[in-house]
Amino acid sequence: MTSPEDRAEPNRRTLADISALADGTLDPERESAVRDLIAGSPALRQRYDRQRQAVQALHSVRTERAPAQLRLGIDNRRRTVRRPRSRLIYVGSLATAMAAAVAAIVLLLPGGTPGAPSVSQAAALAFRGPVMAAPAKQGLKLNQDVQEVYFPSWSRLDWQAVGQRVDHLGDWVAVTVFYKWRDKRVAYTILDKPALKWPGTQAFQVKGVDFQGFSSKGRLVVTWRRSGHTCILSSKGLTMPQLAALAATER
Repeated sequence: MTSPEDRAEPNRRTLADISALADGTLDPERESAVRDLIAGSPALRQRYDRQRQAVQALHSVRTERAPAQLRLGIDNRRRTVRRPRSRLIYVGSLATAMAAAVAAIVLLLPGGTPGAPSVSQAAALAFRGPVMAAPAKQGLKLNQDVQEVYFPSWSRLDWQAVGQRVDHLGDWVAVTVFYKWRDKRVAYTILDKPALKWPGTQAFQVKGVDFQGFSSKGRLVVTWRRSGHTCILSSKGLTMPQLAALAATER
C-alpha cells in the first residue's frame, strides 16, 4: 500500500541528492543517508532507477561518439539542399544587431564569492547532462520553476525542451533544463535566491536585460537576473549574442 509520504512530491534538495547519486557527483559524506532515504521509499527508488538508466544511456551514446557525428554530418549535408527558414532567424537578426557591442567582451573565467558557488561552477552543471524527462509545456512556460521563476517554452522559436536535472551547490538549489533545435543544444540553469555574485566580465544589455558573458571549457555562457535569481544560458553551438538574444525573448 502506498503511503502519503510516497505520494508526496519530494522537495528539490532530495531531487538534487538523487540526481547527484545517479550520476556519481554526490558528496560521499551524504551517500549513505541518501541511499537509506531511497531504500525506505518505493517512489524514490523508482525515480533513482530511472535516472540511473538515463545516465547509463547517455554514457552509451558518448562511447559511440564518432559514428554519431558521422551520421549527423550526413544528415546535415542532406538538409542543406532544402533547409527551411526557422524562427531562429529572428534571434539571429537581433544577435547581429548587438554583435558589435559584445564583440569586445573579454572572456574571463569568473571567481566565486566566499561561501557561495560561482557562476562558472553553476554553468558547469550543463556538462553533466539531463537525467530526467523534460518538463511539460504549459502555454509559454514549462511546468518547472525555481521559487515561481518559470522556465520558458521556446517551441514558438522551434526550440524543444529535451531533459532536465536538479543539483545543489552548497546551499543553492540549481535546476537545469536542456533545449534542442536541430543539432544545436543549450542548457538553461536557474538558481534559488540569493543571487550569485556577477562574474565581473564586461556587461551588455539586450532589450532592457543586463547580461555578462564568458567562456568555460569550450562553452559560451551568459548570465542575468530574474526576480533576484541567477539565470545562466550556455551552449557550444551558439554565439554569445545569440544566447543573449534567446534569453531576452522572455521579456
